[in-house]
Amino acid sequence: MTGNNPIRTIIADDEPLVRQGIHEGLAGHDDVQIVAETRDGLETLQAVSEHAPDLLFLDVQMPELDGFEVVARIEQEPPPVLVFVTAFEQYALRAFQAHAIDYLLKPFDPARLELALEKVRAQIAFRRSGGAPDREPERKLIDSLRASQPARVDRFVVRCAGRFVIVPLEKIQWIEAAGNYVHLHTGEAQYLLRETLSGLLTHLPQDEFVRIHRSTIVRISAIKELERLFAGDFLVRLHDGRELTLSRNHRREFESAIGREL
Repeated sequence: MTGNNPIRTIIADDEPLVRQGIHEGLAGHDDVQIVAETRDGLETLQAVSEHAPDLLFLDVQMPELDGFEVVARIEQEPPPVLVFVTAFEQYALRAFQAHAIDYLLKPFDPARLELALEKVRAQIAFRRSGGAPDREPERKLIDSLRASQPARVDRFVVRCAGRFVIVPLEKIQWIEAAGNYVHLHTGEAQYLLRETLSGLLTHLPQDEFVRIHRSTIVRISAIKELERLFAGDFLVRLHDGRELTLSRNHRREFESAIGREL
């Protein structure tokens, strides 16, 4: 047991049935308190910041940011105990190598969830008795993920009106999310590519492109000027006159990319 303080828990998964299964599996445990359920990586980071959970059930593949990207951005000290949730064995192996307490391989049964919870209880009891969590394994995971990022590309091949069109990377000015697709905007035309925004970002040179919104990536050299709006947002005006929004959630990322504060 973990004493009188409940284990504050966040369930992060983009599949409602998975969230429901974990929720129902935890419902009979008086020492577990579910403080939030989230559907994507950005929601998860916000929930972690707001609730400072003891435990995070974290889906590996989510929209916006995947589970490993979420781990890399969590600033909470000590970090929550991690139980990765995945449908793919190779991700489960990486999660174990990350020194997560445990992982749940979809579909999982109640007995498997119970086993994971026992491991969680032991780790949290250790922390609450004064044991210091070690973030070195997490840093090693982040380094290994960065080292294994897909190589950057210099062109995309997209299907357009029954033809295949080669779109050079150098022509792309900005990129817009459209569900499981993205629109590549060149200034002269736009092309639909089957790829998520987060997945595409791993292929782009970080010194040339930056994410400015949950649905927008922009080429830094395409930006003409910025205008302060309200609530921490900025209007981003491109050289071709297109106006986009830099959201406050991506402001630090943008400031890092351009090398100065706004």
